[in-house]
Amino acid sequence: MDQRQKELAARIAGRRGAVRGPFRVWLHSPKMCERAESLGAFARFDCSLPKHLRELTLLMAARNWDAQYSWNAHVHQAIEAGVPEAAVKAIAEKREAVFDNPADQAFYQFCKEILEEHFVTDETFAAAQEHFGSKGLVDTIGALGNFTMLGMCLNTFQVDLQADKEPPFPDVRGYGRVTPDGDGDRP
Repeated sequence: MDQRQKELAARIAGRRGAVRGPFRVWLHSPKMCERAESLGAFARFDCSLPKHLRELTLLMAARNWDAQYSWNAHVHQAIEAGVPEAAVKAIAEKREAVFDNPADQAFYQFCKEILEEHFVTDETFAAAQEHFGSKGLVDTIGALGNFTMLGMCLNTFQVDLQADKEPPFPDVRGYGRVTPDGDGDRP
Protein backbone atom coordinates (compact mmCIF):
# COMPACT_ATOMS: atom_id res chain seq x y z
CA MET A 1 0.00 0.00 0.00
CA ASP A 2 1.12 3.53 -0.66
CA GLN A 3 0.97 6.21 2.04
CA ARG A 4 -2.58 7.33 1.18
CA GLN A 5 -3.87 3.74 1.30
CA LYS A 6 -2.17 3.21 4.67
CA GLU A 7 -3.80 6.38 6.06
CA LEU A 8 -7.23 5.29 4.85
CA ALA A 9 -6.74 1.77 6.20
CA ALA A 10 -5.84 3.17 9.62
CA ARG A 11 -8.90 5.45 9.62
CA ILE A 12 -11.20 2.60 8.57
CA ALA A 13 -9.74 0.25 11.19
CA GLY A 14 -10.14 2.96 13.83
CA ARG A 15 -13.82 3.48 13.02
CA ARG A 16 -14.80 -0.11 12.16
CA GLY A 17 -12.33 -2.23 14.12
CA ALA A 18 -10.48 -3.65 11.11
CA VAL A 19 -10.13 -3.35 7.35
CA ARG A 20 -12.28 -6.16 6.01
CA GLY A 21 -14.93 -6.95 3.46
CA PRO A 22 -15.41 -4.34 0.76
CA PHE A 23 -12.74 -2.01 2.13
CA ARG A 24 -10.07 -4.46 1.09
CA VAL A 25 -11.32 -3.99 -2.47
CA TRP A 26 -12.04 -0.26 -2.32
CA LEU A 27 -8.54 0.52 -1.03
CA HIS A 28 -7.29 -0.20 -4.58
CA SER A 29 -8.89 3.15 -5.46
CA PRO A 30 -8.19 5.46 -2.51
CA LYS A 31 -10.50 8.28 -3.64
CA MET A 32 -13.36 5.82 -4.18
CA CYS A 33 -12.62 4.17 -0.86
CA GLU A 34 -12.67 7.46 1.00
CA ARG A 35 -16.01 8.46 -0.46
CA ALA A 36 -17.58 5.02 -0.06
CA GLU A 37 -16.42 4.84 3.56
CA SER A 38 -17.87 8.28 4.27
CA LEU A 39 -21.26 7.47 2.73
CA GLY A 40 -21.29 4.06 4.42
CA ALA A 41 -20.54 5.61 7.81
CA PHE A 42 -23.41 8.07 7.32
CA ALA A 43 -25.83 5.32 6.27
CA ARG A 44 -24.86 3.00 9.13
CA PHE A 45 -24.27 5.41 12.00
CA ASP A 46 -25.45 8.95 11.34
CA CYS A 47 -28.57 9.11 9.15
CA SER A 48 -31.96 10.05 10.56
CA LEU A 49 -33.34 6.50 10.61
CA PRO A 50 -33.53 4.56 13.87
CA LYS A 51 -30.93 1.81 14.20
CA HIS A 52 -33.30 -1.09 13.54
CA LEU A 53 -34.39 0.48 10.23
CA ARG A 54 -30.79 1.21 9.21
CA GLU A 55 -30.08 -2.48 9.78
CA LEU A 56 -33.26 -3.52 7.97
CA THR A 57 -32.21 -1.38 5.00
CA LEU A 58 -28.85 -3.13 4.93
CA LEU A 59 -30.45 -6.59 5.04
CA MET A 60 -32.94 -5.76 2.32
CA ALA A 61 -30.24 -4.45 -0.01
CA ALA A 62 -27.98 -7.39 0.86
CA ARG A 63 -30.73 -9.85 -0.03
CA ASN A 64 -31.64 -7.97 -3.17
CA TRP A 65 -28.01 -8.37 -4.32
CA ASP A 66 -27.48 -11.78 -2.65
CA ALA A 67 -24.58 -10.23 -0.73
CA GLN A 68 -23.86 -12.99 1.75
CA TYR A 69 -20.97 -11.21 3.49
CA SER A 70 -23.16 -8.19 4.32
CA TRP A 71 -26.03 -10.38 5.43
CA ASN A 72 -23.87 -12.51 7.70
CA ALA A 73 -22.14 -9.46 9.15
CA HIS A 74 -25.43 -7.77 10.04
CA VAL A 75 -28.19 -10.32 10.55
CA HIS A 76 -27.59 -10.60 14.31
CA GLN A 77 -27.16 -6.85 14.66
CA ALA A 78 -30.52 -6.33 12.96
CA ILE A 79 -32.28 -8.75 15.30
CA GLU A 80 -30.58 -7.22 18.35
CA ALA A 81 -31.67 -3.76 17.14
CA GLY A 82 -35.30 -4.92 17.02
CA VAL A 83 -36.00 -6.32 13.56
CA PRO A 84 -38.23 -9.35 14.22
CA GLU A 85 -36.61 -12.72 13.49
CA ALA A 86 -39.64 -13.81 11.48
CA ALA A 87 -39.22 -10.79 9.20
CA VAL A 88 -35.50 -11.50 8.80
CA LYS A 89 -36.25 -15.11 7.85
CA ALA A 90 -38.93 -14.02 5.38
CA ILE A 91 -36.52 -11.59 3.69
CA ALA A 92 -33.82 -14.28 3.47
CA GLU A 93 -36.34 -16.63 1.85
CA LYS A 94 -37.74 -13.91 -0.46
CA ARG A 95 -41.15 -14.08 1.18
CA GLU A 96 -43.29 -11.14 2.28
CA ALA A 97 -42.19 -9.83 5.67
CA VAL A 98 -44.84 -8.60 8.11
CA PHE A 99 -44.25 -6.05 10.86
CA ASP A 100 -46.55 -5.28 13.80
CA ASN A 101 -45.45 -1.64 13.88
CA PRO A 102 -47.20 0.37 11.11
CA ALA A 103 -44.15 2.61 10.61
CA ASP A 104 -41.88 -0.42 10.15
CA GLN A 105 -44.37 -1.97 7.71
CA ALA A 106 -44.52 1.27 5.68
CA PHE A 107 -40.72 1.43 5.67
CA TYR A 108 -40.39 -2.18 4.55
CA GLN A 109 -42.93 -1.69 1.75
CA PHE A 110 -41.16 1.47 0.56
CA CYS A 111 -37.77 -0.29 0.43
CA LYS A 112 -39.23 -3.42 -1.15
CA GLU A 113 -40.94 -1.51 -3.94
CA ILE A 114 -37.93 0.61 -4.88
CA LEU A 115 -35.59 -2.40 -4.81
CA GLU A 116 -37.87 -4.77 -6.73
CA GLU A 117 -39.93 -2.48 -8.96
CA HIS A 118 -37.54 0.50 -9.22
CA PHE A 119 -40.49 2.75 -8.40
CA VAL A 120 -42.85 3.25 -5.46
CA THR A 121 -46.58 3.73 -5.69
CA ASP A 122 -48.08 7.02 -4.57
CA GLU A 123 -49.80 5.20 -1.70
CA THR A 124 -46.55 3.64 -0.49
CA PHE A 125 -44.70 6.94 -0.78
CA ALA A 126 -47.39 8.79 1.19
CA ALA A 127 -47.42 6.19 3.97
CA ALA A 128 -43.62 6.23 4.29
CA GLN A 129 -43.46 10.03 4.16
CA GLU A 130 -46.09 10.28 6.88
CA HIS A 131 -43.88 8.25 9.21
CA PHE A 132 -40.39 9.43 8.19
CA GLY A 133 -40.74 12.77 6.42
CA SER A 134 -38.76 13.87 3.39
CA LYS A 135 -35.43 13.75 5.24
CA GLY A 136 -36.06 10.16 6.33
CA LEU A 137 -36.95 9.08 2.81
CA VAL A 138 -33.89 10.78 1.31
CA ASP A 139 -31.74 9.06 3.96
CA THR A 140 -33.44 5.74 3.13
CA ILE A 141 -32.63 6.07 -0.57
CA GLY A 142 -29.05 7.07 0.27
CA ALA A 143 -28.68 4.03 2.53
CA LEU A 144 -30.21 1.68 -0.05
CA GLY A 145 -27.89 3.11 -2.70
CA ASN A 146 -24.86 2.68 -0.48
CA PHE A 147 -25.77 -0.88 0.49
CA THR A 148 -26.52 -1.70 -3.17
CA MET A 149 -23.04 -0.52 -4.15
CA LEU A 150 -21.68 -2.61 -1.28
CA GLY A 151 -23.49 -5.75 -2.48
CA MET A 152 -22.28 -5.25 -6.04
CA CYS A 153 -18.69 -4.88 -4.81
CA LEU A 154 -18.86 -7.97 -2.60
CA ASN A 155 -20.25 -10.15 -5.37
CA THR A 156 -18.08 -8.83 -8.19
CA PHE A 157 -14.85 -9.29 -6.26
CA GLN A 158 -16.11 -12.42 -4.49
CA VAL A 159 -15.36 -11.12 -1.02
CA ASP A 160 -15.08 -13.65 1.80
CA LEU A 161 -18.05 -16.00 1.98
CA GLN A 162 -17.25 -16.73 5.64
CA ALA A 163 -17.01 -20.49 5.31
CA ASP A 164 -17.69 -20.89 9.03
CA LYS A 165 -21.23 -19.53 8.55
CA GLU A 166 -24.28 -21.25 7.16
CA PRO A 167 -25.19 -19.90 3.70
CA PRO A 168 -27.95 -17.38 4.44
CA PHE A 169 -30.02 -17.74 1.28
CA PRO A 170 -31.67 -20.93 0.06
CA ASP A 171 -31.19 -20.08 -3.63
CA VAL A 172 -27.51 -19.01 -3.58
CA ARG A 173 -24.34 -21.04 -3.09
CA GLY A 174 -20.92 -19.60 -3.59
CA TYR A 175 -21.26 -16.80 -6.10
CA GLY A 176 -24.14 -18.17 -8.10
CA ARG A 177 -27.74 -19.26 -8.02
CA VAL A 178 -28.80 -22.81 -7.42
CA THR A 179 -31.79 -24.45 -9.00
CA PRO A 180 -34.27 -26.53 -7.01
CA ASP A 181 -32.27 -29.65 -7.92
CA GLY A 182 -29.12 -28.10 -6.42
CA ASP A 183 -27.26 -27.34 -9.65
CA GLY A 184 -25.73 -23.90 -9.83
CA ASP A 185 -25.76 -21.48 -12.73
CA ARG A 186 -21.97 -21.07 -12.50
CA PRO A 187 -19.27 -23.72 -12.44
